Amino acid sequence: MADYRLTAAPALGGYHRAFDGVTLREMPDLALVALALPRGGEAAATGAIEAAFGTALPESGHTALSSDGTERLLRLGPDQAFVLMTRSTPDAEAFIAARLGGAAYVTDQSDAFVALEISGPRSRAALERICPLDLHPKVFSVGDVARTVMEHLGVMVLRTGQDSFLLLSARSSARSFLHAVEVSIANTG
Repeated sequence: MADYRLTAAPALGGYHRAFDGVTLREMPDLALVALALPRGGEAAATGAIEAAFGTALPESGHTALSSDGTERLLRLGPDQAFVLMTRSTPDAEAFIAARLGGAAYVTDQSDAFVALEISGPRSRAALERICPLDLHPKVFSVGDVARTVMEHLGVMVLRTGQDSFLLLSARSSARSFLHAVEVSIANTG
């Protein structure tokens, strides 16, 4: 019997492109682990999260960095959050589960999403063409996160800096999502 080895590959092949005033790049080494707070166990889960990450679980629509700055907690609903971190190995779920000691349900979502970072002085203008959210800094601050739709594709948008955003969309439609963002950048004047 042949010995086959599977090798993980980025959804977009490590895409990186500079446009006039915008840089767009795939972030293939990000891991995303979903956290679900058990019904009746919310207090224990939030306590375990605070102990594990050195920060409280943020309010919905916001994020919080772990005390050592290596993980970011993204809160998208009352009983759901995500842990976003740099991790190129496929053990993110076990890593987070061990830290939480069973206080929350964890599911590795890393391979389900493609992550694109869009940055530069024209990044917000490019996103505003395809994103129905108000991304103005007075409304959508650094560290805010939201679910939305861009060109009929589900997206999580995280503002990571004054002129930078992290976009997470389904890996199954990664090429279509990349195309939508590229076209929007090209048509932003």
